[in-house]
Amino acid sequence: MNDLKQRTKDFALRIIKLVESLPNTRTSDVLGKQLLRSGTSVGANYRAACRGRSPAEFQAKMGIVEEEADECGYWIELLTESNQVKASQVSQLLKEAGEITAIAVTSIKTSRANTVTKSPKK
Repeated sequence: MNDLKQRTKDFALRIIKLVESLPNTRTSDVLGKQLLRSGTSVGANYRAACRGRSPAEFQAKMGIVEEEADECGYWIELLTESNQVKASQVSQLLKEAGEITAIAVTSIKTSRANTVTKSPKK
């Protein structure tokens, strides 16, 4: 759990550095703001998930982590395809967004499976 806390924080810091390095264009400004918002939200929501008071709360927060990490991938793709950054410059960041998304999906599925098996029988 602590590893993913650090990993999502490192991801946010890398997003911040990328946004700060973007060219001074209207497109970069708009896409950069969106990427900055979603990229920093990943770690914040993961931390909130870790402090969830119930499996349902954990699953809901991890759902936000999944959405925000996936959204980061979208903004990075747009930055690349609109020629604001080179694909080689952001390939590792795009890969990390995909991996964090996959981890969130797996965590939600595992939590749901554990919740179902622990539910009292009626």
